[in-house]
Amino acid sequence: MRHFIAQRIAAVPPSGIRKFFDIAATMEDVISLGIGEPDFTTPKPILEAGIRSLERGETHYTSNSGILELRQALSEHLERHYGVQYDPENEILITVGVSEALYLALTAVLDPGDEVITPVPSFVSYQPEIIFAGGVPVPFQTRLEDEFQVTSEAVAERITEKTKALLIGYPNNPTGAVMTREKLLELAKLAERENLLVISDEIYDRLVYGGHKHTCFASLPGMFDRTITLGGFSKDYAMTGWRIGYAAAPAPILTALRKIHQYTIMSTPTIAQFAAIAALREAEDYVQKMVEEFDRRRKLIVSGLNQIGLSTFEPKGAFYAFPSIVASGMDDEPFSQLLLKEEKVAVVPGNAFHADGHFVRCSYATSYENIEKALERMRRFMVRHG
Repeated sequence: MRHFIAQRIAAVPPSGIRKFFDIAATMEDVISLGIGEPDFTTPKPILEAGIRSLERGETHYTSNSGILELRQALSEHLERHYGVQYDPENEILITVGVSEALYLALTAVLDPGDEVITPVPSFVSYQPEIIFAGGVPVPFQTRLEDEFQVTSEAVAERITEKTKALLIGYPNNPTGAVMTREKLLELAKLAERENLLVISDEIYDRLVYGGHKHTCFASLPGMFDRTITLGGFSKDYAMTGWRIGYAAAPAPILTALRKIHQYTIMSTPTIAQFAAIAALREAEDYVQKMVEEFDRRRKLIVSGLNQIGLSTFEPKGAFYAFPSIVASGMDDEPFSQLLLKEEKVAVVPGNAFHADGHFVRCSYATSYENIEKALERMRRFMVRHG
């Protein structure tokens, strides 16, 4: 039956994250530092808004673009936080999570053979989605010495006549890195000079720590017309299961995304859209409390990993630490497998995110107490193997 499968699909391996989740699910007493979703329940005002929408009988399709009230609230939100102005009627599209938004963006802009430069380590979907859309990913490794930030020099070295776009995701999954405004401005100048489209995945935009700030790429001088902003509610508002995100872009580009969305999805789940309105208008205090707790966990896990010999740079956003495992003498796959087998702690090998073999991802989107237990188990592991 293999000849029925498109070659570009068959060539992409299954997600490296899923394999470890499947193994961990068969074991008892596993502490997972692998899951990339908040352990918080969706805040009460959001839950109640979803329930009220059902009680009103709001169970039908919405506009393809999403409920206008939600798009208006999102437009106000982006202007309030980042000073970027999107027309809610023509420049914002509500999607089934940011995953659909990424699919739409790449499918809308790529012709066969178009190249997309994308830094790694990065979210597992970036390169496969480029390939699924008919494009060619051009990855390059960001460096620990640069705090895993993208440099304009590294991008410039990879531009060819086939380069169509730059795909970035900051705050970053899996490293927790945050781009400084200065480095983003350098990328903006390069994008303008080389006529590049920038697809900016900003799903973790509100989860930044230690006085650092997120800069929306589209808000930079001259970048609005050449940026597709991707975002969502899963991480900031603990709404992973609601599956709701968005894409924002200049009207001619967004029209192309909407066309694909119309034929593929019709509209995002109605209950999730009403819940998202409440998230934007009623849940700010909850977001701040979650950020404070994530920050507390961040300090614990970074300090703990460094103390047991797993050198970890300070993540400034998202909810991941990305320790080097060089001290163990193992590469990421055997390290992760043996740690799960011997101490029942689940982490994700860095190669799942296209990193070299010297890192693993540890999520601190689990309880403080679980992190303490996991660190003690990892300490015992490193005593034996470090």
